[in-house]
Amino acid sequence: MASSDTSNSKLPLKPIPGSYGLPFFGPLSDRHDYFYHQGSDKFFSERIRKYNSTVIRTNMPPGPFISSNPRVIALLDGVSFQILLDNAKVEKRDVLDGTFMPTTSFFGGYRPCAFQDTTEPSHALLKRFYLNLLASKHDSFLPLFRNNLAEHFTDLEDKLAGRSAKASFNTSVGSASFNFLFRLLTGKDPTETKIGSDGPSLVTTWLAAQLAPLATLGLPWIFNYAEDFLIRTFTFPAWTVKSSYKKLYDGFASAGSSLLDEAERAGIQRDEACHNLVFMLGFNAHGGLVNQFPILMKWVGLSGEGLHKELAEEIRRVVKEENGVSLRALDRMILTKSAVYEALRIEPAVPFQYAKAREDLVVESHDAAYEIKKGEMIFGYQPFATKDPKIFERPEEFVAHRFVGHDGERLLNHVCWSNGRETEEPTPDNKQCPAQNLVVLMCRLYLVEFFLRYDTFTFEFKPVVLGPDVTIKSLTKASSY
Repeated sequence: MASSDTSNSKLPLKPIPGSYGLPFFGPLSDRHDYFYHQGSDKFFSERIRKYNSTVIRTNMPPGPFISSNPRVIALLDGVSFQILLDNAKVEKRDVLDGTFMPTTSFFGGYRPCAFQDTTEPSHALLKRFYLNLLASKHDSFLPLFRNNLAEHFTDLEDKLAGRSAKASFNTSVGSASFNFLFRLLTGKDPTETKIGSDGPSLVTTWLAAQLAPLATLGLPWIFNYAEDFLIRTFTFPAWTVKSSYKKLYDGFASAGSSLLDEAERAGIQRDEACHNLVFMLGFNAHGGLVNQFPILMKWVGLSGEGLHKELAEEIRRVVKEENGVSLRALDRMILTKSAVYEALRIEPAVPFQYAKAREDLVVESHDAAYEIKKGEMIFGYQPFATKDPKIFERPEEFVAHRFVGHDGERLLNHVCWSNGRETEEPTPDNKQCPAQNLVVLMCRLYLVEFFLRYDTFTFEFKPVVLGPDVTIKSLTKASSY
């Protein structure tokens, strides 16, 4: 709950603890703690302990060089985090990546919809176009994604049968995701365009140049200062990835000409629409799914054969009763739905949320209220919000049944991976991901297709900048498949 009227709050009003330190040196020290000395979780947990508060002042990367103002008010619990979802209270203009914004040269000179605030007229125009586009493809989701998954599973099995006897899950599912999204939006295969089979690598190259200041390469500690200086003193210029982006743009412009016709009829300039659709495909959709599927399989895999058996039994029973895989069948798979929501809760693919206060306001945590001034940058660390022990029992554990039943469904109000509550829908007037329902559907369908084919699997993973890097070591085929 958030309010601009302190008289409505029964909680004590306290000053926000924490420190920004000396100019230049404070942000630099916090940045090195965050990337090299503590890591993100320890960085925040140590400050919660130090200040005895889940609302604190701190600096966030990449400042002090690239960011003109790295100072934020960090919200580190599930209650205070909710203010970031209230578009009447906070502004989200140019804060998608945090305290800095890449040059618009990465996006053809336009500010994509994701960087725009809800008060900007073009935001609603573009968001409505996205939502109408996805709605028009509704009947294509299941058959198209199932076909792409069949190619993906064949690829995994071929790799496992090869010399190395293991398969990169991320690479395989990344190709399947990109191909699905491109085919869904344009009706054509990317190999029919200039993109060819390079779609995932083109997107990765383009994203890496934009987001480099927020990453670390995991080099030995002796190289920390050199890495920090190289990637956080200046942003990478867009010309370094111009050829990769141009292939994506040209491929979409040719294959998606009918979509661009629709955009023009909706009042959007053709060139702007194409750059926005490339951003949605590359950054929002593909970039998110390349993280989300490995996260899903990591946690389902760590849960072991017991959960695999439960999922397989539910999925196969419902598919048999419904005579196939359909939206109705997916909706009946209660455990499968819950397991997907639990993966979205325990490890959100996008862990950060940023916004600026539209007005002087009061934000409440579980035990205190704090004043935030108009224009101050607010930061939410979503993994702490969705693992708040005062909201979720056993918050650090993957509990596949967590969202089953009436009480479980009520907890969905605190699952916010999509820049909105899971109990709400994306609209032209909010900042919730337009593909929210599609992502959840794709994750559920992935589990369905997987456990129709396989009884269980073994894997290994290692943490990387964007989610876990998963390697499949074995797949145990279902005897009836």
